[in-house]
Amino acid sequence: MKFNKLGRTDISVSEICLGTMTWGSQNSEAESHDQMDHAAEAGINFFDTAELYPTTPVSADTYGRTEEFIGSWLRKTGKRKDIVVATKVAGSGRPHIRDGRDLDGTSVRHALETSLKRLQTDYVDLYQIHWPNRGTYHFRQAWSFDAADQDRSKAADDIAEIVSTLGDLVKEGKIREIGLSNESAWGTLKYLRLSEEQGLPRVASIQNEYSLLYRQFDLDLAEVAHHENVGLLAYSPLAAGILTGKYQDGARPEGSRATINGDLGGRLQPLQEPAVKAYAAVAKRHGLDLGQMSLAFCLARPFMTSVIIGATSMEQLKAAIAAKDVTLSDEAMKEIAGVYRRYPMPI
Repeated sequence: MKFNKLGRTDISVSEICLGTMTWGSQNSEAESHDQMDHAAEAGINFFDTAELYPTTPVSADTYGRTEEFIGSWLRKTGKRKDIVVATKVAGSGRPHIRDGRDLDGTSVRHALETSLKRLQTDYVDLYQIHWPNRGTYHFRQAWSFDAADQDRSKAADDIAEIVSTLGDLVKEGKIREIGLSNESAWGTLKYLRLSEEQGLPRVASIQNEYSLLYRQFDLDLAEVAHHENVGLLAYSPLAAGILTGKYQDGARPEGSRATINGDLGGRLQPLQEPAVKAYAAVAKRHGLDLGQMSLAFCLARPFMTSVIIGATSMEQLKAAIAAKDVTLSDEAMKEIAGVYRRYPMPI
């Protein structure tokens, strides 16, 4: 297992991170413990979760359950110091989480302290803002996103209050490092500037969606990541399972996420079909599994700190972890680039 530094910190994280968002709905506590056992044995030291989880589906009844499962595993195994634990505070818009209110300093503190109880620990290694108050182009919102609708003063004030509170929590020893999620280049640079000006904690990472079908990070954010040393934690690197090929030609395998979350957050629609078929053809020509090729591509990106994988079965988990041993040839990369040129934004 390869390890990368988390931003400019002294924390080393495995290039593959164990994602957890199905635990508590599609996966039982026992199954989640089995996954954590296997991941740790395979050399993964990085687990990512969120107060929102599980998400299959998101529900007030299961809110926080994933963190509880991780907490019980940490207590049972005594491996807290061996694992880099990352979690997130939810933004606005979910009625069952702080009545859907915008995120502020008070809610950040309350959310963290509640997460710590569920995780059965007195600190988290990486605490992330799940999404910004001002809105985001992620979650399939790129087609309607309009920054002109944002209130300049409120957007800046929100970030200032949040990063100040995070600074207090770092001083109190409840957080080691801070990160962002579903963020933009402007938002990331705003956090960084405030941190520098006020001597506050520096953003270490950005957790955004990234896959062969969704590559917005390649542009401005890749430049930010390079110059500021704020690496990507890529979520949905298989586009919610689409890049395994299991949903081709309208298939909906029993027990799959598409039978629970419908269109997979807007990803599962006709425009992705030709792109996935083209990538599958590349994988076939080079004797590769489509899913492993997709993960290997993400792992090879220069701005990548860690690729977050999720699985509902041990078979899926083992196959995803094995992608770390897949090296894509120059010819395969050239063919992938050709498909991307034809289908730059299919979801």
